[in-house]
Order: sequence, then C-alpha cells, then structure tokens
Amino acid sequence: MKSHLHIAIPAMNESKYLPATLTAIEQQETTFDYTVYVCVNQPDAWWNEPERVSICEDNRLTLRRLETEERFPIHLLDFSSQGKGWTGKRTGVGQARKTLFDYILQRAEPQDVLISLDADTMFSQHYFQTIGEFFEEHPKAIALSVPYFHPLGNDERANRAILRYEIYMRSYLINLFLIESPFAFTAIGSAIATRTSALKKIGGITPMKSGEDFYLLQKLRKMSYVHQWLPDVVHPAARFSARVFFGTGPAMIKGDQGDWSSYPIYHHTLFQEIQQNYGLIPELYDHDVETPFLNFLKAQFQDDNLWLPLRKNAPNLKQFTKSFHEKADGLRILQYLKTQQKQDSTSDQQSLLDNMNYFSQRLPDNLILPTTELFTPLDVLSVTELDALRKKLYDIEMHLRHEADHRHDNKC
Repeated sequence: MKSHLHIAIPAMNESKYLPATLTAIEQQETTFDYTVYVCVNQPDAWWNEPERVSICEDNRLTLRRLETEERFPIHLLDFSSQGKGWTGKRTGVGQARKTLFDYILQRAEPQDVLISLDADTMFSQHYFQTIGEFFEEHPKAIALSVPYFHPLGNDERANRAILRYEIYMRSYLINLFLIESPFAFTAIGSAIATRTSALKKIGGITPMKSGEDFYLLQKLRKMSYVHQWLPDVVHPAARFSARVFFGTGPAMIKGDQGDWSSYPIYHHTLFQEIQQNYGLIPELYDHDVETPFLNFLKAQFQDDNLWLPLRKNAPNLKQFTKSFHEKADGLRILQYLKTQQKQDSTSDQQSLLDNMNYFSQRLPDNLILPTTELFTPLDVLSVTELDALRKKLYDIEMHLRHEADHRHDNKC
C-alpha cells in the first residue's frame, strides 16, 4: 500500500508565519495523499497573565483561520482556548509534538510516514513527493534527518546570529561524520521524517520542554540507522525567539548579546579523541581500558563497572559495540565535548580555521575553498563573508550526508 503522509505542526504565536507554511503545503505537487495536523497551544494560565495575553489572542486568531481551511485535509488540535491550554508540567513544544504524534499514531497505518514541521518553515513544491519516494525506495529506512538551510532576511543582527549558529552546527556535524559516529545527525524539529511504525515502536516522542527533536532522533538511532541525505532541504525561519529553553531562537538571542559560550566551535582533535575510543572497543570487550572519555562515561553513569554487564550480556563483539554506543551516545558525546572545551583556550576563530584545514585533508578538492576570511575575527566578518563560510560548510556537510547514506545502503 502507498504511504499516507501525516504532517505535524505545533503552533504558538504563529499567526504571522503560519499562512506562508500553509501555502507551501497547498502548492505541493505530490502523488501521495496527505493530512495536516496543527496543535495550537500555550499554558492555560497565560490567559491570566497580562504580559502573555497577546500570545493567547494570537493563538485565537490562528484557530479562527484554521477552522476555515479547506485547501487540504486538516485536523485542528486546540490546546490554547481558555480551559484547554497546558496545565502543570505539561507545556512547551515538546508536549505539543507529543500530542500531535500520539494523535497521528492512533490513525496511521504502519507503512505511513510522519513529517515533522514547524509553523514558520518553508520548503519546495516537491518536498512531500521527495519524502514519500525516499521511504518507498528505502523500505527498511525508519527515519530521515532532513538537510536544512536558514534563509536570510532584512535584519542584519538576526542574519549574523543565525549564520554564526549554523557555522557552529555544521562544524559539529562534519566532525561527527568524519569520525563515523553513529550519532552524526542534526536535530531540527522541522526537518525530521519517520515511519509511524518506528515511532510507535520506540514509544513515541518524549515531551521535553526543549530538545525533544534531539532525543527523538537519538531513540530512533538506537533502534536503527537514521538516514541523512535528501535531494531537497527545508528552510526554517531564522528569528529571535524565547519560546523554548534552548535551540535556534535562544541561541540567536544569546549570541546577539555577544555570548557564544554555549555554542563554541569545537576543535577537530576533540572528536578524534572520541574516535580513538571507538578503536578501543575490541579491547574493551576483553577488559577495562582507562581513557579520559571512558572514565567520563563511568562518572556520568556513576558506575565503575560500567562495561562488565555489557560484556556478560553481549554474545559477540558486534552486540557489545552496539551496547557501547548506547552508552556513549550523542548526549554523552556533547557533554564530554563541553567538559573538555572548558580546558581549551583555543578561540572559535582558530578552531574553525584548524577545522577547515583538517577538513581539506579529508575531502575532495572541489569542496574546499580559500579561507582567508577566517583570519578576521568571526564577530568582525560581514554578513556576506559569514554566509560564504556557511555555504562552504553546507556543501561539505551535504557531501558527507550523501556519503554516509551511500556507505550504509551498500552494507544492507
């Protein structure tokens, strides 16, 4: 049976942006049937908070607009009207995505596909068709981390902030690809597609206040491979936003204030250190090994005998390797990098220059361009120069996404 596409969109204070996303949906040229689900949401208590009432009123406007939508099948989940909003600890975009995903799973067939979007995301008229065809052509694929590219606008400060944030994210992912980490993916809530059968098998999405997209992909990756490449990209909006605790919007706000300490350019040698630990897995299967990363994992799990149960339960090295990566997952890698970064005095500018030189040694010549602008501090570079750096990293990343999927598909 042909897959049905289920389009999940959380919306809060989005009356300005959602119409363009709905128009992009209307313009889809696809042979796949699809249904749109929008969860308009906010805490119910905001109706009684003067500084938040405007968000509630904006959501009311969105609800009225969606109630008259006739261009495509749509399910409207109202968690914003008085008496219907979030209460207690249930709140945030993670709760909205969970509500959407659970609602969809009650209606979807196993072969169907859930496409996660945001209310301010743009995409080509072929996006749904490309997603549907991808899962048809990859019958064993469970999920896809879709390539992304933030469009620039008229606000120079916002442009500078999103470009700096993308440079951080792309440098991070490229380094993960180069060490062949199982957790080489970028988690963006508007750039994920998954089979509903796989989503159901992992128990759906965990309703984190922020970062639910990261934990979703990590759970899926522990189940099977998450594909990375698609000949299409999504274009999330780049705007200052404090609606979530961390992520693109808060990163832009913090960076605009001159603080990029939470989003540094990690030096490639830190990733190579993790790769060296990957090489020690066969030895670790036989007996304990002491390295800073392995000791860090023991401390994180508060278990000095972390590997002994894994050895006992693993009938072979392949199973032990899988168990190792379930412990040394994407979260632990990031935590370790943050810990090591505090001991490193290398500037972001120098780290990026060193990384680009390192990348040039590992990649085809046509992907590496002159990096003379990196001799100028990042906060001094023009938007045009920052965008040029972003595009270089984007090209490298797309090459590695395609290479990673090609390598995986050839193994299957």
